[in-house]
Amino acid sequence: MMIELLQQWGVLGLFLGSFLAATVVPFSSDVLLVGALAAGCDPVSCIVSATVGNWLGGMSSYLLGWLGRWEWLERWLHVKPETLERQRERVSRWGVWLALLTWVPVVGDIFAIALGFYRVAPLRCALFILIGKAARYIAWAGIYWGIVG
Repeated sequence: MMIELLQQWGVLGLFLGSFLAATVVPFSSDVLLVGALAAGCDPVSCIVSATVGNWLGGMSSYLLGWLGRWEWLERWLHVKPETLERQRERVSRWGVWLALLTWVPVVGDIFAIALGFYRVAPLRCALFILIGKAARYIAWAGIYWGIVG
């Protein structure tokens, strides 16, 4: 079923799926990448499509954090100011380097939102998010070709 869908949608489907997977939607873009490669899609196009889609999704999570307000978290989610201060200290300690880990399932989305929320260097975060996500897909493609090729 997934192979047929990827054959129909190709790298566009991979791009859209990778974008959604980098937001708060729980989804595995790694499976999509391997599926697209198994369906015979061009490897370079797959890596570029998955990387750009996942990067834009990660940047949308960053933007979501950027738009967030302390007052909202305190009021609606009942997060205490002390908790937000401790989190800010942790994010400040690692800074932009956390952006390299936004590809990690589940916590990567939280890192992207936190980086935006605490206004960590937008251009450097964008670059490091891109590097981390590209490395992820290059590694998955390498693993796939190592097994199949």
